[in-house]
Amino acid sequence: MLIISVAKTKDLKLIREIAYGSWPATYGAILSKEQIDYMLNLFYSEETLSENLNEKGHHFILLHEDTNCIGFASFEHNYLNKNHTRLHKIYLLAQAQGKGAGKLLIDTVEKLATENHSDVISLNVNKFNKALSFYQKIGFKVVAEEVIELDFGYLMEDYKMEKKL
Repeated sequence: MLIISVAKTKDLKLIREIAYGSWPATYGAILSKEQIDYMLNLFYSEETLSENLNEKGHHFILLHEDTNCIGFASFEHNYLNKNHTRLHKIYLLAQAQGKGAGKLLIDTVEKLATENHSDVISLNVNKFNKALSFYQKIGFKVVAEEVIELDFGYLMEDYKMEKKL
């Protein structure tokens, strides 16, 4: 059985473990190992995760199968001071994929966004990420392209996607 729970500060280590466990499979064919390591350190340090949860208004939810945590999502309501929810992160361990786990996380974020009076959910996805077709299948549309420059010449080459609620 899949169960959603709200993450607290004590769960940040678990979120970090899931990110480190899922990124190589997700991005290994798209990005260099050096860029993956850099981005994991940038986005998933204890300091960054704590700041996101405790200061920046990000909400984290965990997905459990039996007693194991197999995925998470993070999102922010009132993104850019609009009736807009931003899905910042959604990652699943490999064994969770294909079981409806990603859909359950998205459905939960949609429900919470609707309760918060959001009109739209937005996200960025790497142009070459296999998850692009998943997002399209559940109603997200590409609305723009975005290239974000990171240090060391690394790039995030993304599609900006939105789903109207």
